Amino acid sequence: MARKSLFLSRIIPAIRVLFLFLLISPRPISAGHDYVDALRKCILFFEGQRSGKLPPDQRVRWRRDSALHDGSTSGVDLTGGYYDAGDNVKFGFPMAFTTTLLSWSIIDFGRNMGPELKNAVKAVKWATDYLLKATAAPDVVFVQVGDAYSDHNCWERPEDMDTLRTVYKIDRAHPGSDVAGETAAALAAASIVFRSRDPAYSRLLLSRAVRVFEFADRHRGAYSGSLYHAVCPFYCDVNGYQDELLWGAAWLHKASRRRQYREYIVKNEVVLRAGDTINEFGWDNKHAGINILISKEVLMGKAEYFESFKQNADGFICSILPGISHPQVQYSPGGLIYKAGGSNMQHVTSLSFLLLAYSNYLSHANKVVPCGETSASPALLKTLAKRQVDYILGDNPMRMSYMVGYGARYPQRIHHRASSLPSVAAHPRSIGCKAGSRYFLSPNPNPNVLVGAVVGGPNVSDAFPDSRPLFQQSEPTTYINAPLVGLLAHFSAHS
Repeated sequence: MARKSLFLSRIIPAIRVLFLFLLISPRPISAGHDYVDALRKCILFFEGQRSGKLPPDQRVRWRRDSALHDGSTSGVDLTGGYYDAGDNVKFGFPMAFTTTLLSWSIIDFGRNMGPELKNAVKAVKWATDYLLKATAAPDVVFVQVGDAYSDHNCWERPEDMDTLRTVYKIDRAHPGSDVAGETAAALAAASIVFRSRDPAYSRLLLSRAVRVFEFADRHRGAYSGSLYHAVCPFYCDVNGYQDELLWGAAWLHKASRRRQYREYIVKNEVVLRAGDTINEFGWDNKHAGINILISKEVLMGKAEYFESFKQNADGFICSILPGISHPQVQYSPGGLIYKAGGSNMQHVTSLSFLLLAYSNYLSHANKVVPCGETSASPALLKTLAKRQVDYILGDNPMRMSYMVGYGARYPQRIHHRASSLPSVAAHPRSIGCKAGSRYFLSPNPNPNVLVGAVVGGPNVSDAFPDSRPLFQQSEPTTYINAPLVGLLAHFSAHS
């Protein structure tokens, strides 16, 4: 009996590991993917999302200048930046998160980007130039341009916008530690990107990050409390601002190496709930990202005082492994990570980015992740991340690439105003607020191909209707693409 128990204790973990590999092994659907082409298109997408005066080297030629007077009603210049998705509002919270993840992609995987590195850096700078404008005044952060309700009541090109371009801000009396903390993280992360490329600009980004973080920490509160009617339900913070304070401090520590941020993280780890919701990462919830980012220092043997963050990072990994995963994390029959709520692909790309980043950190430290009776090797994490990327690019039951313009079959009717309406070149006359409705409701493919856009994706059963009105599945966002840049860069060099 004892011998049988010993046998079972050894064989069951082995079976679980085999089960994991069977679940995440690539399906024999494609002969392989052109990750270099996908990377180029993934970065190109950001040019289609630009707001403001477009530069001479703009490659998405069907887009034109738009929102050239943003901020004028408040006496400030808030032109530039990105439209977050298929609408014409500039939401500061997801834009800052996009900037942080684009920067992290370059920091960790820029060496694999080849000639696309310069375009990735330009994508970051288009955002940081705007974020510097939005944080120019001390203790003030402009967090949104455009009234979301009037915008969502229309279907019109950004070049034709006649909806309200209301400006929203946080300040001492109306705090927003979440959006300010994320903005500080974005500026700090970007300062690393520009450290050797443009030292003066890098110093400006870092000094602004310091100031914005101090404001976020000193005047605590969620911005959806101060600006509820403007930001909810669109980018309402349901997770609280505590994680953004830790996230901002973590990036400031990485960018500046100042002891004060290390001490801040250690001192506030419990207060700001570093161990909460470990399997979440996105524009609203930074917990898994915090733990992975800080764990790198533990794995390098430089920061034993951050050991608890590594334990949290290991817990995150175990919570999303197929076969052992947390109830909040599902896998579709085709193998796609699925989390309930809108725009699932944002979870797929963000969580996969963390899997790949942690895999690299573990590899350099020659470590594995203990998950109960089994363990997850760096190779296993990388395989799981690659499986998600390959699913996006076409290895799925629909045989469809969810990146527009990549592969033989991809979404044709994405929920995106500029893509779905005739371009200014094709239709020079203005298309009014309600005049665009017929294009929105049309069954025809979008006239402008927004190359590189990754849509919200299929449902939990791997089904995708390719329908413009079903925005949860058909709308692209900048924060879906930002972490995918890093993933594609890695696999383009290590496929």
